[in-house]
Amino acid sequence: MIKDWKKEILTIPNLLSLFRLLLIPVYMTIYLNASQTRDYVVAALILAISCLTDMIDGKIARKFNMITTFGKFLDPVADKVTQFTLIICLSIKHPILWNLILLFVIKESFQFIAGLITYRKGRMLTGALITGKICTTVLFVSLTAMILMPDMSKQAVNIITVVDGIFMLMAFADYVHAYFGHGNQIQDLETN
Repeated sequence: MIKDWKKEILTIPNLLSLFRLLLIPVYMTIYLNASQTRDYVVAALILAISCLTDMIDGKIARKFNMITTFGKFLDPVADKVTQFTLIICLSIKHPILWNLILLFVIKESFQFIAGLITYRKGRMLTGALITGKICTTVLFVSLTAMILMPDMSKQAVNIITVVDGIFMLMAFADYVHAYFGHGNQIQDLETN
C-alpha cells in the first residue's frame, strides 16, 4: 500500500504523462477526420506537444526529485499507447504499417511479460535502454513526417516502415539481452 499516495501519484511528471494519455483521443479524432492540410498540421502539433511533455517530464522528475514507482510505470505506458495509436491511425491510410503493428505488439508483449516476471522476483529494469529511447525518437519523427505529408509516396512510406522496423528490432534485441543476458541492467527493487 502506498503511504503517501499524493506524493507518489500527484507529481508534475505524472500529471504530464496523464496529459499525454488524454491527448490520444484528441489526436485520433483530428487525424481520422482530417480533410485539409490544416487538419494534418493540427494533428502533428498535438503529437509534438505529446513528445515535448515526454521529454520534459523525466527532466523535471530527476531535477526536482519527483521520481516515483508509479511514474516509472506510467511514463512508458503513455509512450507505448501513443506510439501504438499513431501507428494504427496511419496504417488505415498506409496498410504496410500493419507489419510495424505486429512487430510492435510482439516487442511490447515481451517487455511486459519479462518486466512482470522480473518484478514478481523483486527486481526491475534500471530504466529505459538507449536503443529503446532512440527507437521511440525515430518512430515519432518518421510517423510525424507521415502525418504532415499525407500524400507521401508509397516508396517513401515503405522506406520509413523498413527503417522503423529495423530500429524496433534493435531495441527488441537489446531488451531481450537486458532481461536474459548477464549485464547489470536489472536490479533489486529496494535499490531503486
